[in-house]
Amino acid sequence: MTQTPLRFGLIGTGRIGQVHAANIAADPQATLAWVCDPFIEGAHALSALYGGTVTTDAAEMFASGEVDAVLIASPTATHVDLLEAAIDAGVPALCEKPIDLDTARVDALLPRVQSSGVPIALGFNRRFDPAFAEARARVAAGEIGALEQLSIISRDPAAPPASYVAVSGGIFRDMTIHDLDMARFFLPDIVEVTATGSTTFDPGAREHDDFDTAVVTLRASSGALVSITNSRHSSVGYDQRLEAFGAEGSIEVANALTSLVSVSNGQSVQARPPYQNFFLERYSVAYQAELAEFIKLARGEQSTSPTFADGRAALILADAAARSAVERVSVAVTL
Repeated sequence: MTQTPLRFGLIGTGRIGQVHAANIAADPQATLAWVCDPFIEGAHALSALYGGTVTTDAAEMFASGEVDAVLIASPTATHVDLLEAAIDAGVPALCEKPIDLDTARVDALLPRVQSSGVPIALGFNRRFDPAFAEARARVAAGEIGALEQLSIISRDPAAPPASYVAVSGGIFRDMTIHDLDMARFFLPDIVEVTATGSTTFDPGAREHDDFDTAVVTLRASSGALVSITNSRHSSVGYDQRLEAFGAEGSIEVANALTSLVSVSNGQSVQARPPYQNFFLERYSVAYQAELAEFIKLARGEQSTSPTFADGRAALILADAAARSAVERVSVAVTL
């Protein structure tokens, strides 16, 4: 039986909000009913493309009774207040990471999330990337035996503007947090974090006491180790790789290329095209699958959407990594 599409409210019309708006409009199970942003011109621009009533005030949207679910793609500092508003209105919410830069605010909201019964999901879209999801499923099926080592490489093509670094919460809370969640996707029981960082090329990172290069090692309760390698630049494009290693073999996820065509000639053999340039290309399918899975959650169906608890755990690990890199100590964690 055909179900009525969920009426979505979208909060935030920046780069990631635009991705979500397009995916909502393209999904037959969803429709864009409201678009909310204090930057009213951005809200009008998205509404003109995909429909929806425009407002600068999320309270007006919630009070309308015209949204069945909300997607929060606004700046991090607004997330906790908007999640509280969604809970008050009884509206399921999918929120971009991180929940907040302050773990205390996250912990204060946790009891309300747990007691409300309102579905809350976190935007760790990489769990829905087909290649990563397949690798994790094959590890879980025992194809390589017990997981002993997990290696994650994540490098952006270029550093963000200094103005972004200033409000980002630092590389571990902004960038590494995706990799920390991916680590927990494979090994949820992380007990120790060791991290180091340096600033070798980015003036914005140097200006705001951040790192542009980082390496994180995680230890699981089983003794399995995770290594995460991050850089804010990569001359070869968006570098996203993973290897899971066990006693019976390994599973690798390679970078996505811009083309499947290679060239061999007198100068090179099987010369391949560059990697895809940025996350909007690399994870376009993952964002679509993330939305589809959240729709199941909002309808009360079985869903694998990352939870508020997953968002909290990733932030705890990011905080531990930041402390470890500054103090040069290993940090024990309880998730």
